[in-house]
Amino acid sequence: MKSITVKRSMAGFAALSAAALVLAGCAAAPTGGGGTAPAGQTDFLACAVSDEASWNDNSFNQAVLSGLEKAEAELGVQISALESRTDADYGPNLQELVDANCDVIIAVGFNLVDDVNEIANANPDKNFVTIDGYSMGATNLKTVAFAMDESSYLAGYLAAAHSKTKIIGTFGGEKIEVLYPFMSGYYYGAQAWAAEFGQEVTVLGWNPDTQNGDFVNSWIDTGVAKSISLAQLEAGADVIFPVAGGLFSATAEAIAETGADAVMFGVDSDVALTSPQFAGVVLVSVEKRMTNATFEIIRETLETGIFNTDTYIGTLANGGTGLSSFYDFDDLIESSIKSRLAELELEIINGTIKPLG
Repeated sequence: MKSITVKRSMAGFAALSAAALVLAGCAAAPTGGGGTAPAGQTDFLACAVSDEASWNDNSFNQAVLSGLEKAEAELGVQISALESRTDADYGPNLQELVDANCDVIIAVGFNLVDDVNEIANANPDKNFVTIDGYSMGATNLKTVAFAMDESSYLAGYLAAAHSKTKIIGTFGGEKIEVLYPFMSGYYYGAQAWAAEFGQEVTVLGWNPDTQNGDFVNSWIDTGVAKSISLAQLEAGADVIFPVAGGLFSATAEAIAETGADAVMFGVDSDVALTSPQFAGVVLVSVEKRMTNATFEIIRETLETGIFNTDTYIGTLANGGTGLSSFYDFDDLIESSIKSRLAELELEIINGTIKPLG
């Protein structure tokens, strides 16, 4: 951990204001204040950079932005959120926030890991957070990770129980290791149901042994995401888990287009709540509760004056991950399955079940 100075110079604010006016390839998102400062506003500046999926992805970027906005509303901090349109924007956006003298700079997503490590090493007096990334030795870089195998295991069990065809599917946004726990947890949870009930369950799109499967290789290519979804529906899948940020919309479109008796899982955020137009096909969401993590990091840093670089890991035990409410599907899920999911959650928390097999 290292101490920080909360006060900043007016030059830092001037630099940020100028950047917001001239930024082209990396547009600044609204800072959430609307020109009205909350009561007790401080000069603490909390900042973040999105990946190319945008702040409006209804997924992990938006969840982090919500954490910033919550901190602004409840803690009185000032915020700045810069949006990346391509991966070429990551480094320049991070540098803009360094120049603005932000107290905490959050890099959202695995794809920013190289850039945030480079800039953290070059600015040892600044405080950086990497969500879904890792430190390459930077002592001023806090890692935020989530045990997504835990909640995904519950999703896989539920998928197998809900499926009529006993064929379920999954796919990833990119073939990067941070997605593997989602897909493997889902696979092993489905196989746990199969073992309990003596029925075979086929999981399309992911093989945990070979670590190969279906990937879009882009967080914004809805065409490929839809093609994968259509192929899995054609192969008999009636439950699909798109581990692909906001590309769940392509899966919903594929289900609607084919008229399939199928559902999908939301990912990262509570999709039935944040995107209610899809609630009719979202069985449940596998939440990565980045809003909570973002808010808590800002709160602790502001209140203690210390930037804690210890790794944060969101788990079922600490509420950092979990399944959302069932909403429209609540009456369609048997009470025995709900009870078993609660039991499985406790078994994962106490270590009886290892979600990755």
